[in-house]
Amino acid sequence: MIMDRTGTEMRELTLRAIILGGLLTFLFTAANVYFGLRVGLTFSTAIPAAVISMAVLRTLGGSNMVENNIVQTIGSAAGAVATMIFILPGLVIVGWWTNFPYWTTMLTCAAGGVLGVMLSVPLRRALVINSDLPYPEGVAGAEILRVGMAGDEGARENRLGLSTIILGALVAAFYGVMTALKVAAAEVAKNFKLGAGASGVAGTMSLGLVGVGHLIGLATGIAMAIGATLSWFVLLPWLSAGRDGPIDDVVGAVFSQEVRFVGAGAIAVAAIWALIRIAGSIVQGLRGIASAARARQSGQTLELTERDLPGSIVAGTSLLLMIPIGLLIWNFVQGGPLAGEVGAALTLAILFILVIGVATAIVTGYMAGLVGTSNSPVSGIGILSILVASVLVAAIFGGEVAAADRAPLIAFALFVTAFVFGIGIVANDNLQDLKTGQLVGSTPWKQQVALVLGVLAGSFIIPPVLDLLNTAFGFAGAPGAGPNALAAPQASLIASIAQGVLGGTLRWDLVGLGAGIGIVAIVADEILGKTGKMRMPPLAIAMGMYLPMSVTLPTIIGTVVGHLWNRMADRQSRPEFARRMGVLLATGLVVGDSLYGLVFAGTVAAVGDADRLAIVGPDFAVASEFIGLGLLAALGWFAYSRTRKRLNETPAE
Repeated sequence: MIMDRTGTEMRELTLRAIILGGLLTFLFTAANVYFGLRVGLTFSTAIPAAVISMAVLRTLGGSNMVENNIVQTIGSAAGAVATMIFILPGLVIVGWWTNFPYWTTMLTCAAGGVLGVMLSVPLRRALVINSDLPYPEGVAGAEILRVGMAGDEGARENRLGLSTIILGALVAAFYGVMTALKVAAAEVAKNFKLGAGASGVAGTMSLGLVGVGHLIGLATGIAMAIGATLSWFVLLPWLSAGRDGPIDDVVGAVFSQEVRFVGAGAIAVAAIWALIRIAGSIVQGLRGIASAARARQSGQTLELTERDLPGSIVAGTSLLLMIPIGLLIWNFVQGGPLAGEVGAALTLAILFILVIGVATAIVTGYMAGLVGTSNSPVSGIGILSILVASVLVAAIFGGEVAAADRAPLIAFALFVTAFVFGIGIVANDNLQDLKTGQLVGSTPWKQQVALVLGVLAGSFIIPPVLDLLNTAFGFAGAPGAGPNALAAPQASLIASIAQGVLGGTLRWDLVGLGAGIGIVAIVADEILGKTGKMRMPPLAIAMGMYLPMSVTLPTIIGTVVGHLWNRMADRQSRPEFARRMGVLLATGLVVGDSLYGLVFAGTVAAVGDADRLAIVGPDFAVASEFIGLGLLAALGWFAYSRTRKRLNETPAE
């Protein structure tokens, strides 16, 4: 059992933590589903869950850090499971589904997610214990728990840290309110001619993304900047040369339909290389699980922080999950051309889910450790998965089916990939939580159980929310979609890939070009490593190529801000404390942005139209961009300068 400093047992996986975590998961999942379908982004829910948990459980009394960490772990599943919206609406977009059948949708999310938890258990030792990955949000979550649950010792310093988090949250949320009122722009973008083609500059006006940049570090920021430069100022002008039409339409179409496929190819190669590099650590993690099992059997007592779910439970649960997955796939293919080949379809699906699922869990876990859950491009892994699935389906079942009649094969590829997607997104989230648990002394197996509970809670709420949005708005590209249809960008792209592969129209040359760029990035990074200079993570370069500039630019700016803050901190009398205050401020910015996003989603759901919140008209759009740029800079400067002035308010001990 875990003891506090007085020797009192600290409760961890409690009933109230499970109930509170489940309620937060319901709430956050609904908000993330809406935002993900609207703008293609979801927000990490671990940090908001921790903040709310500490406020609620402190009021109830008797709370502690590890109990709050359980709530955070359950609540964080909302950000993970909600990401299933990046693929499931594709079944509506291609016209195979007209709505989201409740039990099929729920069980698909649950089975894939729980399998993701199981497959990530052996990765804890490889990617959390035996690696130097930064896990920015995992570290930030631990800092919040430490500050929020501080006792009398060092109380003044901890109060200062907590007030710094609140400062960041209020500043970020205030800017969000200004965007809802349309006084300040939510995004500033300008596309322009460049040579014979076109390019553009764009940035989401978000202090939360700046905070994420602060947390991930300058090396990753430089690598992302290199990738973004390649995409926007080399590939985009080249691929758009000679295109006719409005420049905004040309830039949007070329980036989403061509440049991102180059980025997907780079992600593929960089992800495979990352897998090769950490293969030894993964083997050590598997050996560690086996050693722990032998120690249990021999009667030895393991340290609490070394107690993962036993290997027998991990393997047994993984195998048992193949039963509901198999039944879902069997039911899905009924009535189509695969019904007569159900044995071959099931064999392909199960092998694909297990083999590609394991690789996906490893890669997404690594990416979460590198750049954080919020910035990890799990949709890029979804692209790679649907590419592989579509190629296999076309090779095995497409020979006797005309290209015009392949809708059932396209739907089958999407459905099978949904399970792999569930594995990847949960592994992406789970390892971040386990990093927090490692730092605050939680019991790993209890966190792993908590995440399973969170996955189940989120899976229950996704189908009705998806059905509501499909009925109210629809999805762009789907049959009968209206003018107010939600963009669902990732689902549209993944559906287009499946249609392109199985219809014979995919641009393999672009994917190959991206793979070549990825190889060059790997070679350059290895050379830099041997010379002892700053590394340029190939995955970060690939992510800079793949993600929209509106996301990468504010994140890159945040890495520069964080670097300048750390240089200032190193000149202070207490550099570690000064650096930690910067982390807490950046964390507060992320918290504020996330909580504002939740409130905004609820408000929009209540009033029915975001434009009804505006206090200015459409003619104010240009002015709102200038106001937004000035206000964002002023709020950021205020938050950081205020935090710097307060560094000396807590005397050295």
